[in-house]
Amino acid sequence: MTDSTIISKIWNLANVLRDDGVGYGDYLEQITYLLFLKMADELNKPPYNKGLKFPKLKDVEGNEVADAEIANWETLSSKRGAELESFYSQLLRTLSTEKGTLGQIFTKSQNKIQDPAKLLKVINLIDKEDWSMMGADIKGKIYEGLLEKNAEDTKSGAGQYFTPRALIKTMVACIQPKPLKTIVDPACGTGGFFLAAYDWIVDNNKLDREEKEFLKNKTFYGNEIVANTRRMCLMNMYLHNIGEIDGESFINPNDALIADDGERYDYVLANPPFGKKSSMTFTNEQGEIVKEDLSYNRQDFWETTSNKQLNFLQHIKTQLKINGEAAVVLPDNVLFEGGAGEEVRKQLMKTAELHTILRLPTGIFYAQGVKANVLFFKNRPASKEAWTKEIWFYDYRTNVHHTPKKSPMRQQHLEEFVKLYNSKNIDKRKETWSEENEEGRWRKYNYDEIIARDKTSLDIFWLRDKSLTDLDNLPDPDVLAHEIIENIEAGLNSFREIIATLDDDE
Repeated sequence: MTDSTIISKIWNLANVLRDDGVGYGDYLEQITYLLFLKMADELNKPPYNKGLKFPKLKDVEGNEVADAEIANWETLSSKRGAELESFYSQLLRTLSTEKGTLGQIFTKSQNKIQDPAKLLKVINLIDKEDWSMMGADIKGKIYEGLLEKNAEDTKSGAGQYFTPRALIKTMVACIQPKPLKTIVDPACGTGGFFLAAYDWIVDNNKLDREEKEFLKNKTFYGNEIVANTRRMCLMNMYLHNIGEIDGESFINPNDALIADDGERYDYVLANPPFGKKSSMTFTNEQGEIVKEDLSYNRQDFWETTSNKQLNFLQHIKTQLKINGEAAVVLPDNVLFEGGAGEEVRKQLMKTAELHTILRLPTGIFYAQGVKANVLFFKNRPASKEAWTKEIWFYDYRTNVHHTPKKSPMRQQHLEEFVKLYNSKNIDKRKETWSEENEEGRWRKYNYDEIIARDKTSLDIFWLRDKSLTDLDNLPDPDVLAHEIIENIEAGLNSFREIIATLDDDE
């Protein structure tokens, strides 16, 4: 069976189950469980003979039942009808109590395919293929395709965990991670940054045995607090040949912002979750559900704030080794907000070298109403003088029109930026903007110019919006409609934050 045929069959089955009330997210969960079990079964047979241990079915207290069947693929694939559904549910509950990657994959797992006949179809589809012999690029392509399809389903909210792969690959192409270096993402979602960095390192280096081993088991670390997203990340990475099926999980389920764990990394690549405020929900003594702002009181932070993105930016700065590099997607408010935002910007420019900001267009994220930027900076040792001397801006927002489906942003759209970024010789950059060429998207501002701006704002733009002055340059009606929706959504999000703040003050 060809690669495209496998992908097509998996898609078709997803659509069948969707008609049955099983969404892409639920389907993706079940595919993850079953793929993991099938690959483990393959690895226990010749020529691999890995000897992976699976427990017997456990009781509700988590203890193995002496005469019970083993919770593995071989037993599962032999069941039929109501017995299949019952065994599958018990298998999921049993494996969720295991340790390491196995337990993380099956945490909070539930059977969402209630029809045994449909469940058997999925099992048979997976059983027909030899997944361990299939190339990592093919397995990855199948799974990444499912992740993207799931992200497109806006009702599920999965889009917030999926960063456009064109943007991720562009960020990695600028950072150019090297072998034997560590990479962390404190809000790793489905693992897109890890996979792009892995591919970059493999494609641009002739790796020896030590480097291959380090890349597989010691390069990537992250946090993801949502169990379903975390399992997808672990599976995505394993299908791309990162980590071991019986190894320890390098994706931490804890909130990265709670504390500094003391670990320092060479690179941080991240797109922290959307939403300005950090909050927690609990039930008070009167039985009412109450939501409270959550501020992280950390000694290593410059400012205590409930602004989630500002907290992530401070945390990422802490995570970097001296001379470590970061590329982080952050919303516009981080560039212009006063108070804590202004102080965080000042401290970042003083203690790190904030050298590049990429202004992103609207319409590239599956979650609407997002206006974002990529900040590139290098950590530096303590100094009396500010490390940031000048910041280069690339405006890929003004007069740029994208929509996630009809006109998505591709990697080639950002090729000019990667070239101008000039990773190999960052000190030899040349502006495309000049007084003679006011259309140039690449422009630098020095430190003194920025410090002199109101609230030390980094929300800088200089290009003329052609749609305001030239009716012939208006984009297509559908693109215009998407942009109007984006702007309305952005406005609504701002109003929601204001209302939330007012409600909290009462």
